[in-house]
Amino acid sequence: MEIFHFDYIVVGSGLAGLATAYHASKYGNVAILTKSTAQTSNSHFAQGGIACVYDREDRLEKHVEDTLIAGRELCNESTVNILVKEGVDRVKEVIELGMQFDTDEHHEIILGLEGGHSHRRILHAGGDETGARLTSFMLEQVLKLDNVTIFENMSATSILHRDNRAYGVVAYPLSRGESKAFIGKHIVLASGGISKVYSRSTNPDTATGDGISMAIAAGVGVQDLEFIQFHPSALSIEGKPSFLISEAVRGEGAYLLNSKGERFMVGQHPNGELAPRDIVASAIFREMKSDSSNFVYLSLRHLDGEKMRERFQSINRFLMDLGIDFTKEDIPVAPAAHYMVGGVATGSHGETSMNHLYAVGEVASTGVMGANRLASNSLLECLVFAHRAVAHSTAETVEFDQEVKITDIARLFHASESSLTQHQEIIHEMSVVMMQYVGIIRNGNSLSLAQEILVGLKAKVMEPNSIEGIAIIQRINSCLLMIEMASSRKESRGGHIRSDYPKSDEAFKEHTKH
Repeated sequence: MEIFHFDYIVVGSGLAGLATAYHASKYGNVAILTKSTAQTSNSHFAQGGIACVYDREDRLEKHVEDTLIAGRELCNESTVNILVKEGVDRVKEVIELGMQFDTDEHHEIILGLEGGHSHRRILHAGGDETGARLTSFMLEQVLKLDNVTIFENMSATSILHRDNRAYGVVAYPLSRGESKAFIGKHIVLASGGISKVYSRSTNPDTATGDGISMAIAAGVGVQDLEFIQFHPSALSIEGKPSFLISEAVRGEGAYLLNSKGERFMVGQHPNGELAPRDIVASAIFREMKSDSSNFVYLSLRHLDGEKMRERFQSINRFLMDLGIDFTKEDIPVAPAAHYMVGGVATGSHGETSMNHLYAVGEVASTGVMGANRLASNSLLECLVFAHRAVAHSTAETVEFDQEVKITDIARLFHASESSLTQHQEIIHEMSVVMMQYVGIIRNGNSLSLAQEILVGLKAKVMEPNSIEGIAIIQRINSCLLMIEMASSRKESRGGHIRSDYPKSDEAFKEHTKH
């Protein structure tokens, strides 16, 4: 087995991973392992923007308050204060590096509004291409660095650790070469979320929760996996992908309409279509169920068409390719799994329960998101906690302990072609089960049924000791833990809504830990 040594091993090439690598490069050499190409990540597909108190008339306290309200009393207030306060510095930092956000004719940065925010504070780039432009910008900065090496199409499978100290990861090239070991002084999980385990998701195929699965397998603490955020407005056309229609569209005044052409959010929440995501998604779900429909409508027809085309360029291009002109016709939308609110439990510097192991970005549960993420806080979280994780890692000198490495590295083999075909069938069935029984609204019976089916699927995995077999078993184990946590939370709160326990309960105003 080939073995590489670096000071920092970063798993993931989204904004969290790239920002971590950028800061870590000042203190040593860095390896970035990415499951696809360096450009593929949840961050890349983020349309809305990045939330930041940039307007002089806005206040840090209001951003904190909005985040706490959206988090449904499960946010860590001290961590939220860190996010909001240091977020201003991190955004100014990327601007000083040369990142260009959209500006008006006076060269002032344009600030948008999204659900749950009490003030216009969303910076965007290229209209609805903020994630793509910001991650591409950070990738450009990283590519300039001689001491950062990117390993593309390299899938991490396990954390190497001993005596509660992480010192590396095992990964395998998707080209089906031999597994490789990456040994480092500090290991950073920045592998993104898990929402692709659902059949209807806005995430790329790489978002299968590998970092969470690896952490669970290594005995690292995770929390709040029952809180999956379903984005309210993803395209819903049979046979077409669940393309994200940014919340910023509603921020610019778009309406949600039912099959009768009625604005059903009016009266359900003071902010109407701009209520927090959990409220909007569950309202859409109930509206669909009431008339046995697969979607509701998002309408921009009453807005300035040219302005909307300019503001939402990528959405316009995608829909026009499908023959939909959103200035003249309504868009069929329905909720889709979008963001893992919980994840690997961390402290305020991204530190986990295992020494020298950090988690940053969507894979992490810092306490910032609570039970429901406030729109456009995710890119901000990536920048803030990547910086803090690297700062924390420099607090002590770490030396490689060459003695203990080889004994912990298993030689894995690839599964046969017949096994791979069967694994794809298992993955598909699992995604359907998760969507149907562990979706927007769940209950005790649906969760028990999902658990029973997934246990059965796990038993069907062929060649379980192969690289692919281990990966799929770990993915199933993550879903089973999500179900276990959802079953234990006998209430509805944020992204976790149970029809058998429809109200929030003070007894559950705490994190679910494992």
